Amino acid sequence: MKTCILFLSCVLLLGCADTVNIKPKAKLRLDYPVASYKKSQTNCDYDFDVNDQAALVKTRNCGIRLSYPDMRAAVYITYQKVHNNNLDSLLYDAQKLAYNHDRKAISIPEKLFVNQDHNTYGVFYSINGNAASQSHFYLTDSVQNFVTGSLYFDAAPNFDSIYPAVVYLREDIMHLMETLEWE
Repeated sequence: MKTCILFLSCVLLLGCADTVNIKPKAKLRLDYPVASYKKSQTNCDYDFDVNDQAALVKTRNCGIRLSYPDMRAAVYITYQKVHNNNLDSLLYDAQKLAYNHDRKAISIPEKLFVNQDHNTYGVFYSINGNAASQSHFYLTDSVQNFVTGSLYFDAAPNFDSIYPAVVYLREDIMHLMETLEWE
């Protein structure tokens, strides 16, 4: 027993070193270029300003995918005509799509959007937390046109890690909403 205690004491005394390695505090810094915009050419019933960093790909039925390859993100935009008094169901579906993420989201603040100059009205949803999508929006002229959009990342939804890109892309989406015009 004495040898065991003596052995452990020797190990503890010899195992202690006086060298201390101080590690500097570090933070991940993701810098994105200042946004530069140009008018999109969708050949649909709507146009908007698009960031030069985004690749615009037109999909079926005047839908659009704005791809941001450097951020591994995309904004998916769908377009629908308002007809037969279906505006209520389009609004319900857009709101439901945003709130489908409430299981993983910490919060989903809404921002009402009105641009009377362009005759666009809608809502922007910031989805905070580890949800699959980080932003949703819809815009309408309340008579003929309805547009919805969603932001998705091609990565696991770790909100802390993607937050700088989320902030950048939310500003891009807000600019899109502000500049959207109906044909």
